[in-house]
Amino acid sequence: MKKIISTGWTLLFLFVFVPQAAAQEDLLQQEEEGPEVKELQQSLVHMGYLHTNPTSYYGPLTNNAVQEFQADFGLAVDGKAGENTLHKLKEVDKLARVVHGEARGETFEGQVAVAAVIHNRLQSSEFPGTVEEVIKEKNAFTAVQDGQYHLAPGQSAYRAVKKAWNGYDPSKGSHYYYNPVLATSDWIWTRSTNLQIGKHVFAD
Repeated sequence: MKKIISTGWTLLFLFVFVPQAAAQEDLLQQEEEGPEVKELQQSLVHMGYLHTNPTSYYGPLTNNAVQEFQADFGLAVDGKAGENTLHKLKEVDKLARVVHGEARGETFEGQVAVAAVIHNRLQSSEFPGTVEEVIKEKNAFTAVQDGQYHLAPGQSAYRAVKKAWNGYDPSKGSHYYYNPVLATSDWIWTRSTNLQIGKHVFAD
C-alpha cells in the first residue's frame, strides 16, 4: 500500500510541478543576461521600443521597453518577457513582414490600412482565428506567396501594426484590399468597395 501511495504522489509531482518549471525557464526578467536577452533586445530595438544597442543584460531600459510593448498590445504590463509576451513579439514581427511586403512605398496611412485588414480578419468568424493562419491562408497575401514576406520590415511597418492594434482603421472595416492595376482575380472585383488609399482599393 505504501508503494502505491508513493507512486501516486510521484505522478502528481510530475504533472503539477514540471510544467511550472518549464514555464519559469521561458521567463526573461530584470538582472538576467545571456543570448536570449540579446535576442529579445534586438527585437525591441528593431520594433522601436528599445533605443540603445543590445547588451545581453536585462536592465531597466529593457524592462521599460517590454512594458511599453505589453501596454501597446493588450498584455499584462509587468516588464517580464514570459510566454505570452514572447509569442506576441513573434506575431507582431510576422504582421510587420506582411505590411512591409504588401505596402512598403505606400503612405503610413496606407500601411496602417493593410494592417487593419489583417486585424479585421482576425475579428471575423469568416476567417481563421490566429495570426499565423490568417497570413498563411492560401492566396491571401501576395507578399507571402512571392517571398517578399521574408524581407526585413522597417520601423514604419511595426508602427503601422501597433496603430491598427490600438483601434485605428483607415480601411473602414475592410476585409480585403487589392491593386486595381495588378489584380487578376475576377472575384475581387465583386467585392463592395469602401475607399482607395494610394494604390490599394479596400473592400468588404
